[in-house]
Amino acid sequence: MKKIMMAAALTVLVAACTEKQNEMNPFFTEYSTPFEVPPFNEIKQEHYKPAFIKGMEEEAAEIEAICNNPEEPTFENTIAAMDQSGKLLRKAQMVFYGLSGANSNDEMDALNQEMSPQFSKHSDDIRLNPVLFTRIKSVYEKKDQLNLNKEDAKLLEETYKSFVRGGANLPEDKQELLRKLNSEISLLQISFAQNMRRDADNYKLIIEKESDLAGLSETQIATAAQAAKAAGLEGKWVFTLANPSALPFLQNADNRELRKELFEAYINRGNNNNENDNKEIVRKLVEKRLEKAQLMGYEDYASFVLEDRMAQTPESVYELLNELWTPSLKKAKEELTDIQAEIKKEGKNFTAEGWDWRYYFEKAKKAKFNLDENEIRPYLKLENVRDGAFYVAGKLYGITFSSVSNLPLPHPDAEAFECKDKDGTHLGILYMDYFPRKGKRSGAWCGAYRAQTYKDGKRLAPVVTIVCNFSEPTPGKPALLSADEASTLFHEFGHGLHNLFKDVHYYGIAGVPRDFVELPSQIMEHWTLEPEVLKVYAKHYETGELIPEELIEKLDKSGKYGQGFATTEYLAAAYLDMDYHVLKQIPNNFNVADFEFGTLAERGLLKQIPARYRSTYFNHTMGGGYTAGYYSYIWAEVLDCDAYQAFVETGDIYNQEVAARFRNYILTPGGIDNAMDMYINFRGSKPGTEALLENRGLK
Repeated sequence: MKKIMMAAALTVLVAACTEKQNEMNPFFTEYSTPFEVPPFNEIKQEHYKPAFIKGMEEEAAEIEAICNNPEEPTFENTIAAMDQSGKLLRKAQMVFYGLSGANSNDEMDALNQEMSPQFSKHSDDIRLNPVLFTRIKSVYEKKDQLNLNKEDAKLLEETYKSFVRGGANLPEDKQELLRKLNSEISLLQISFAQNMRRDADNYKLIIEKESDLAGLSETQIATAAQAAKAAGLEGKWVFTLANPSALPFLQNADNRELRKELFEAYINRGNNNNENDNKEIVRKLVEKRLEKAQLMGYEDYASFVLEDRMAQTPESVYELLNELWTPSLKKAKEELTDIQAEIKKEGKNFTAEGWDWRYYFEKAKKAKFNLDENEIRPYLKLENVRDGAFYVAGKLYGITFSSVSNLPLPHPDAEAFECKDKDGTHLGILYMDYFPRKGKRSGAWCGAYRAQTYKDGKRLAPVVTIVCNFSEPTPGKPALLSADEASTLFHEFGHGLHNLFKDVHYYGIAGVPRDFVELPSQIMEHWTLEPEVLKVYAKHYETGELIPEELIEKLDKSGKYGQGFATTEYLAAAYLDMDYHVLKQIPNNFNVADFEFGTLAERGLLKQIPARYRSTYFNHTMGGGYTAGYYSYIWAEVLDCDAYQAFVETGDIYNQEVAARFRNYILTPGGIDNAMDMYINFRGSKPGTEALLENRGLK
């Protein structure tokens, strides 16, 4: 009896502790923070898993309620109800994935691995629920009689299509295989991204002799000294594989052997035959994706993916890539000739290698245009570039950004801004997180900690985040950006505007096709170095002096120089992505390194130019998101170059009438309209490639 009483007391105690933990979990209550942003200062590692589990339980119950509804299936009780399910799970996942990209650690990595199969199963349990699909299909088959508005009709169409593409029409045995493949693919993609990040984090080029720093600027040397001090190596200099560290070294360091060492480490991330090696993961991913596509009735994975994109077929993607490849390769060969001339000027006769390209290209550019990148940086103080992007948005759309100091931050380095519309109404919160650190993945991206939606009939504004890896401040100097980094800030800010302006009622139609999503970001790049924009934000960090006309002219004249390298390295990665995913069978002895070499060599890629992303660190495709979709940047560039001409043709790059059309037809409606219809609504016609070729100097 005593044991029974003790067990009962223990049960009560455990229940009380669980209830107390639930009360303390920030995900289980409405956020009480300003603008209802996530309370980052309160969220702890132990809060995620309970929120994930409870979130899946709640969504499963919501789906069960839809399935058990005795009433005839309708748009409201089936389609809209399903779209609004899973709010707790979505709430926790958006915070977790946002932070795991920007500030991960071993515990988050482990939880990601643990939860991945459970998330995959949960998603498949919904998509492969026969009762739910029967209800959805019932509504879909009578869509013409429902008199739905455009937004409701689009949600119905996309919901039905997502279930079909999710395997709802497959027989039961094939559905089980699909579940297995989805789980395996999800876990492989997570492992790929984690390996890539760890492999990059583990590398350091440590320099002990000051003479080995010859060619580097004072700022670059100070940054390396700062990195060494942070690593416990004070008195030395450390260079990492983060772009703001590695690329300036490859551009400026005189020591050729050290350039070679860093270059080879850079292009071999995830390819070092260690515990972080990604070659086998790439092979398995390609194999499992093909198996999934063929299970779904497609010849190859690219055909499965592209059916739902603007491109629609692999053939149309290759047609665009091929149209650009020949003129790009020709330009790259001209640039290589200039590089060899610079080598010869130094009295040397070796053939340039990959670790020589950036270094001698900088010399060639200086010889041709008398322009050194380090002349530009003092005028591109990070805060000024950011304010320049805010200024352009204000001129175009009448919106404002103001710093907010009382918000919890996703990381101490981040900043928060409130965005208001031209009538003063709240549009959303924008976080900006600028600098590299351990645990942050490479590159730059825009995401959201809360998507725009509707709550109680009112628009719930988004919480948007822009995450970058820019050159850091050094003692006595602020963060000074390169022209490329300034362009990247404008690019990600364009994604930010897309998120802030979006106004849709349903999660299921908030997104746009992958090959359309880069249009809002890439069009913003056009303003970055426009002379009249530079004259607003490009101010010397010490004197406040505006950038001189002479420097603007040099920037303008040199703007298209280097597009041979830039375009071929990009196209090489786009080809590589497509070539993996148009395979119709995978040989037993499939070798990732051999495949990569063969697919690029047969197109004549110069040995000095590696693909922008090689297979083992190509997170866009192997990590998911841009799988069979890396071509999207150049596809969208056809759109953005043509769209920017709509401003140029008026003689006013801030033309507010054109901007209003762009906002109305491109930035606001999410995926309510088909992508090409959205573009034609804005521009009046389909785009051609002429503006792109002109913009890249490839005509």
